[in-house]
Amino acid sequence: MKQTNAELLDNLSQFIGTEHYYRVLPTFVVTDGLKYLMDEADCYWLAQLYGLHLCDVDFDQNPFTVLKFTRKGDGGIVNIEDGNGAVLAWQGLGYTDFPFSQFSLYACWDGKNWVGMLTSEY
Repeated sequence: MKQTNAELLDNLSQFIGTEHYYRVLPTFVVTDGLKYLMDEADCYWLAQLYGLHLCDVDFDQNPFTVLKFTRKGDGGIVNIEDGNGAVLAWQGLGYTDFPFSQFSLYACWDGKNWVGMLTSEY
């Protein structure tokens, strides 16, 4: 049975760290919490989109990034920012069934991989 948005948000808030990393792309791994979101909201595309855009980000200058999803009608806009509001990349989505109208994720460079995570796991 699918969770309500409120139940999903409540469950996501319980992730405050990680025990495992899950490889999504060659240089992008995700934490337990982000993996849970991907599984429960069927949004593997969001993690892949984040990781693919991070390929073009200079990790020496921007070792920390923020993904901001904003719903627009049936679609949405994804901005990847430097944490200070500067947009590093963006992508429009014509359609998405992502359950939230707004949502943020973080990714940090660990010297070898980008690590995508929920904001509560930072």
